[in-house]
Amino acid sequence: MNVRRSAAALAATVVLGAAAPAMATDSPSASPSPALPKGLYGTTDPTYDGVWRQSLALLAQDTVKVRPAASAVDWLTGQQCANGAFAAYRADTAKACDAKVMVDTNSTAAAVQALTALGGHDSVTGKAVTWLKSVQNKDGGWGYTPGGASDTNSTSVVVGALAAAGEKPADVTKDGKSPYDALLALALPCEGDDAGAFAYQPDKKGRLAANADATAAGVLGALGKGLATGPGEKAGADCAKAASPEQAAANGAAYLTRVLDKDGHLVSALPGAEDQPDYGNTADAVVALAAQGGAGAAAKPLGWLKDNAAKWAAQNGPAAYAQLIFAAHATGTDPRAFGGTDLVAKLDATGPAPQKAAEQTADAQEEKDDDSPFGVWWYVGVFLVVGIGIGFLLSHRGKGGRA
Repeated sequence: MNVRRSAAALAATVVLGAAAPAMATDSPSASPSPALPKGLYGTTDPTYDGVWRQSLALLAQDTVKVRPAASAVDWLTGQQCANGAFAAYRADTAKACDAKVMVDTNSTAAAVQALTALGGHDSVTGKAVTWLKSVQNKDGGWGYTPGGASDTNSTSVVVGALAAAGEKPADVTKDGKSPYDALLALALPCEGDDAGAFAYQPDKKGRLAANADATAAGVLGALGKGLATGPGEKAGADCAKAASPEQAAANGAAYLTRVLDKDGHLVSALPGAEDQPDYGNTADAVVALAAQGGAGAAAKPLGWLKDNAAKWAAQNGPAAYAQLIFAAHATGTDPRAFGGTDLVAKLDATGPAPQKAAEQTADAQEEKDDDSPFGVWWYVGVFLVVGIGIGFLLSHRGKGGRA
């Protein structure tokens, strides 16, 4: 799942066999929004990715133990429709959602993962999970929009949401089919160069085409993991018949390893950009490989990201920084020293100051007051003199002794 599947993604859900497209909405080419809502991360038009980038930003901050600003969390919870679903963005949340509001599974599932991690939002996440269950397809999976054909990416991000919310994805079924049944049906057999990969969706004839982005998502989904996950401990394995989700995950990881072996990065699937590195999908692949086989399994693409991804993230904003933080977290890498970049500080700077930063600012001001010759202890001394009649003021007070 790249920075965001935007309007192009919606079209792709009805074009069977298309790769999960991605559009960097936080890029220089994107049109800036003239009036961004309070609490929103990023500086560009949120129409197609507002909830997604906000969810990733909040989840990434929680992963590195940063408390997001209350306004940022409130913005996200305020985007929910009464039925529990989230759309990519609602400009007017005072107006009830109607048929014109295009809710989607990806925004909803990402919001669930973020808000569950933050805690204290059980009502919001509970309604969202109920809605996700209500739009599950008969094959056990999910499409981007309700009723759309199941795809690997959407099914996997919903699996992550279910797991985060304490559900057992294997027990969430429709007509006897679970999400894992849908993912297994989208896994390629162990034949040829694409052995073990996942497809995004079957084409019109039911054929499966390997898709690296879908494979990274599919590995996490088959493992029952979410967007932010730590390193796994399963050894690599040769491709074998995917008779279980675990084997499908191992097969997918083996495919990603082969694809990444040459250059250490994935390439873009967008028309006209086939020779360009795909930074976001490479970050997703790092998370998938680490979740399957540990940090060592992702060493080569992780090293490539450290050397090359800083400029891309700066151009693409909060979701990009979040993806790199997820890659760092999955491999046990310090996100505050990622190839010379402090990803956490960069992410924090794209939105309202986190609560911790605000508290530090207040503490710094208090320290400044304490150090002043006319600070708080000077006034305490004066009151003591007046109150008990002492004719002199102590010449020195320990600066560390706050009440």
